[in-house]
Amino acid sequence: MLPSRPKAVLISLVASYLLSALLLFILTFVLYRLKLKESQIAPAVYALYAISCFAGGLLCGKGLLTGVLYFLALFTASLLLRHGQVPELSRILPVLACCAAGGMAGGILS
Repeated sequence: MLPSRPKAVLISLVASYLLSALLLFILTFVLYRLKLKESQIAPAVYALYAISCFAGGLLCGKGLLTGVLYFLALFTASLLLRHGQVPELSRILPVLACCAAGGMAGGILS
């Protein structure tokens, strides 16, 4: 078990983002090789979010918190990249659900 809860959550978030970066790199390579359409990419990205949050939840045992914090960082980055324009709710909710579900599953199994 990690030493303190805030530190454990922070470490799990960093691990989740590192795993996300690795998986995004692999996904990019696969998409380039297979020349997939944009409609085929979204499910893979959602799965990537869930896997990353699962790993974070598994690492620290605080899955829902890890998933929600992961989502909040993604949402903040999205706001910054879109110059303050909030994405549609139909795009926000599936990402939140994937992150929360993945994190909770990891927390339950830890």
